[in-house]
Amino acid sequence: MNLGVRWTLHGDGRTPAPGAVVRPDERLSWPRTAGLGAQHVVAMFGASFVAPVLMGLDPNLAIMMSGVATVVFLLATRGTVPSYLGCSLSFVGVAATIRATGGDSATVTGAVLVVGAVLFLVGLAVRRFGARIIHVAMPPIVTGAVVMLIGFNLAPVTASTYWPQDQWTALLVMLFTGLAVVCLRGFWSRVAIFLGLVFGYALSWVFDLAFGKIHSPLGGGEAVDHWRLDLSGVAKADWIGLPSFHAPAFEWSAILVALPVVIALVAENAGHVKAVGEMTGDPLDDKLGTAIAADGAASILSTAVGGPPNTTYSENIGVMAATRVYSTAAYWAAAGFALLFGLCPKFGAVVAAIPGGVLGGITVILYGMIGLLGAQIWINADVDLRNPLNLVPAAAGIIIGVGGVSLKITDNFELGGIALGTIVVITGYHVLRAFAPAHLKEQEPLLDSGTSSYEGGRSAKDGGDGRGGEGGGAQPVARS
Repeated sequence: MNLGVRWTLHGDGRTPAPGAVVRPDERLSWPRTAGLGAQHVVAMFGASFVAPVLMGLDPNLAIMMSGVATVVFLLATRGTVPSYLGCSLSFVGVAATIRATGGDSATVTGAVLVVGAVLFLVGLAVRRFGARIIHVAMPPIVTGAVVMLIGFNLAPVTASTYWPQDQWTALLVMLFTGLAVVCLRGFWSRVAIFLGLVFGYALSWVFDLAFGKIHSPLGGGEAVDHWRLDLSGVAKADWIGLPSFHAPAFEWSAILVALPVVIALVAENAGHVKAVGEMTGDPLDDKLGTAIAADGAASILSTAVGGPPNTTYSENIGVMAATRVYSTAAYWAAAGFALLFGLCPKFGAVVAAIPGGVLGGITVILYGMIGLLGAQIWINADVDLRNPLNLVPAAAGIIIGVGGVSLKITDNFELGGIALGTIVVITGYHVLRAFAPAHLKEQEPLLDSGTSSYEGGRSAKDGGDGRGGEGGGAQPVARS
């Protein structure tokens, strides 16, 4: 059985010839492959440890399970789709909503595990019926609106939890991160979020030395005196050890809040597969269903032990675009490094010590970027918002999702926020389309019969990184 773990040496194994690419089934020398793997780890690092912190989950376990998820993905796709699976930022709002209603980490991971199972089933359906069903059920107007409301639904988290902890640090971190995203080039621009965290970490330490403790709300609670940067947990943490595991718990209310993220993940995976296919020159339309199912299976495995969900990362697609090295051997090396990081509790303690004010500055940009990626999906798919068939369901769903509008069904059950907004967008679009006059439905097909081009095609042709959604990092792709 071909599992995609055999590679032929590219040329002399040192440097690809001018204009040449290292294909997925090729590799450079093992030292160079290990170096590329380390570069992939750095590229995904920012989003992959910020996301679990924002979700209230163990960052050590998140990094370790991202390595496991990548291995699962590479084996499932038999090494034909070079991608790294990191923690999805699409679930940050879901986790915040679940915790706000009394849920804990087990409830969060239980709800997300169900989403992974649904994503796995969607992947099997795409394998069976073809990628056209994605467009039929979730056209770009729907996916864009859902991604947008997921991102903007997070605004109150920043405003009420992170920013008030240290508003001046948050402001400076926001300005620094914005400059890094805009002004840096190449690899450094892709890790701008990570650089913003490092800057904020150092700034908080300097402010503690210069001004002492700060009197502010801690984690959305009462105002107390506290250090901006508390490293007491780092000194107590071991250098080597297993991360903390926990079993998931299942509650219908939490599951309904999380399910809409399936739409964002499908759009994200479709865009990534399209981008990778165009960069490598090998059409991967027939692998889309397998890639989606593999992502779902990997998320099930991660959440089953208490980790976060995973998704393909645009940051790593950007690394491939820059290096023109598409070897899956480099991703195996990256997965190995991630497993090693996950076994270092001291690393996790350093991540967990990130000051709230720093997260405030980061999330102002990050959450806004996630939301605006919905608009990017519309732009890249040429969605016409002058058409009321597109405008009405999207407008209603976004306001419901962003504003936290709720609909009480019974005394013990209500829909609101992300869940209700998504239902309004999807059902509203299809119901209105069924009754709309013919002239509103007469438009050119937005997607071809193969796979989606939600965002990958344009940037790939430009030699870009397929950006437009997760996750994460300075240039996330359709998330996550």
